Amino acid sequence: MTAPQRILVTGVSGQVGTSLLEVGGAAGMALVAAPRTVLDLAAPETLAAALDALFPDIVINCAAYTAVDRAEQEREQAFTINALAPERIAGWCAAHARPLIHLSTDYVFPGDGTRPYREDDPVGPLSVYGASKLEGERRVRDACPRHVILRTAWVYAVTGKNFVRTMLRLGADRDELAVVADQRGCPTAASSIAAALCRIAARLAADGDRAPFGTYHYVDRGETSWHGFAERIFDGAARFGRPRPRVRPITTADYPTPARRPAYSVLDTAKIEKTFGIVPPAWQDRLDETLADIVAADAAPSSPA
Repeated sequence: MTAPQRILVTGVSGQVGTSLLEVGGAAGMALVAAPRTVLDLAAPETLAAALDALFPDIVINCAAYTAVDRAEQEREQAFTINALAPERIAGWCAAHARPLIHLSTDYVFPGDGTRPYREDDPVGPLSVYGASKLEGERRVRDACPRHVILRTAWVYAVTGKNFVRTMLRLGADRDELAVVADQRGCPTAASSIAAALCRIAARLAADGDRAPFGTYHYVDRGETSWHGFAERIFDGAARFGRPRPRVRPITTADYPTPARRPAYSVLDTAKIEKTFGIVPPAWQDRLDETLADIVAADAAPSSPA
């Protein structure tokens, strides 16, 4: 019997990395967690030696610099982690004939679209973060032909810093919140992305050189605004006895941030559905499941110190 492919996962403390270890582990995949102490993307010069020691069969890079606003002042660090480090990982993968799955973002697009963005639509990031992720895509493509780049958007999870957790925290203390209503996108559960990554990794392991490498989009099905997302969060949380504040719609101009956000971030998933048979669930359904998990996690007794 052939041994299962050893799949190295970076960014294991992040939302997608954490979910991937849970989802892949439950599916019996041979996942190898690479925390920052083992594989530090902020130190690209150390990556080749670390990968030599680990010597995985497949690499899934979930690690990234994701502080969108802070990146405007920390451009060098953002490009080191989001562009130079992925290039080094891709170079190692190419040298050892290993496939690389690399996560990217809707922020590579300018946000002026009127229909869901397809993989081959023109890019044009508005922020340092988006530019660094776009450069990472380019370097991965150039360095490693055996790659899958997976763009996603509006990610949230049970744990970590995300919009759902932020809304629940603020809603517990305030009777009214103001939320941007003129930016549209696709709320996407980290667990959904993890399931897609598992499906892709399994296909790459099975198909070898015949695998459908390239760039794909994955988001949960449907679209809304941040305001609509917040309304649904509080509607769902209220069923568990959580507070239900009023959510007042505002414009992007009413809530200025250091980094510009795309006004329209909806991604087209037809390609990944056709190629990998991955059919995204409705974002509302995944949100309801995540809210139930958050309530359960919050109610669980803390582990003794």
